[in-house]
Amino acid sequence: MNFGNAFAINLRPKRKNIKLTASYIFPYKLFALSSPSQNEIMNLELFIARRLFATRKGEKRISKPAVLIAQWGVAVGLMVMMLSVCIVIGFKHQVREKIVGFGQHIQVRNYETAALGETPVTATDSLLRALEAVPMVGNAQPYVQKPGLIAVGDEFDGIILKGVGSGYDLSFFADYLKEGQLPVFGDSASSGSLLLSKAVADRMKVTVGDKVNIYFVQNNVKARRFTVEGLYETNLSEMDNLVALTDIYTVRRLNAWADDKCTGIEVALTDYDFLEQTRDSVVGVMDEEASRNYEKLYVQTVEEMNPALFAWLDILDGTVWVILVLVLGVAGFTMISGLLILILEKSNLIGVLKALGSQDVSIRKIFLYYAMFIIGKGMLWGNVIALGFSLLQYHYGIVKLDADMYYMDRVPIEFSWWLIPLNIVMFLLSVAMLVLPSMLISRIEPTKAIRFE
Repeated sequence: MNFGNAFAINLRPKRKNIKLTASYIFPYKLFALSSPSQNEIMNLELFIARRLFATRKGEKRISKPAVLIAQWGVAVGLMVMMLSVCIVIGFKHQVREKIVGFGQHIQVRNYETAALGETPVTATDSLLRALEAVPMVGNAQPYVQKPGLIAVGDEFDGIILKGVGSGYDLSFFADYLKEGQLPVFGDSASSGSLLLSKAVADRMKVTVGDKVNIYFVQNNVKARRFTVEGLYETNLSEMDNLVALTDIYTVRRLNAWADDKCTGIEVALTDYDFLEQTRDSVVGVMDEEASRNYEKLYVQTVEEMNPALFAWLDILDGTVWVILVLVLGVAGFTMISGLLILILEKSNLIGVLKALGSQDVSIRKIFLYYAMFIIGKGMLWGNVIALGFSLLQYHYGIVKLDADMYYMDRVPIEFSWWLIPLNIVMFLLSVAMLVLPSMLISRIEPTKAIRFE
């Protein structure tokens, strides 16, 4: 069937309430078209918007720079949003994991420690099994720590010697091991091995295999000699400058404690999201144990032990929201500017459509569909650029950081499912911001617009 004949009409002046249909548009050849599909005929506004969005060779359009600016404004805005979310989530998780690595998610200590000095906790096998039976608890391990003074030649530095047993999870330190190897710690014999931070080793000018003396001052001075087996570096300076690991047997002997006594019990969770709920369950277990051993015990989460650091991390959430709002405002402003330029440039078309009987709402839909195409293409490029850069940074660490300032030596990246709703919200808000400016169409008069050049 011939396309022109299929849509041919006979316009008669006396006819009233003329509605805009495909048969009114195609005879006037407002667009260079191929045969439209049935869906395009049913949604004429979408069909026209697609033809407006398509670029034709040799066409001179005043709005083309405005469209490109609007498109790249959306692309850059979405790219900044996605990178902000990936970086902040990655930064928070890495800092949090480092804090957790030094003390786990929950700790059980003795109330009397603060008032009477180091007072031990009785860590029986039955207590450890009861703690590990709590839902979301991965393991429960006792530890013993003692402050000391490390000495090499004329150099002295204060440290906290932390004793751990053979079942202690050292995977965190394995991830940040820089030199040497992880020592093998035992429960019933002294290993003489020491896992030291690289920061302390550099200050003391020691390396793997060197011997160091650590002095402990209580009622009298005690000294122990250790061999440095490995050096770790987490860039969390508050911990790196203090913590050194050895076997729990040695530190217990220094404190003159029995084999079931410890400074505290570290409880590791399988899911951080259940921190508060698990804490309540651990409190119930410890209350029963404390009454049995006549000990005054208390339970602290990692957030309660490090309030300043976690308050700082919470501030980052507010910073991200500020960035998202500002970037969305800039992207929306460029889209509004581009839409207004498009409307002014297509005033002649708007006048013709109105003369053919199209309602303002229908014409507004055309330009809103047009804007959706621009936003969609901009968002596509924004996703490609943001995800491409994120993958490069994740695998190769292109952008470096000052570890002393940011606790890590490269910009962290963590992909999150939040990127999907972020794209959806960006699209919906961008379109919603254009509804009001599109009302300018209702102020265009057909008689004046048709003569507009």
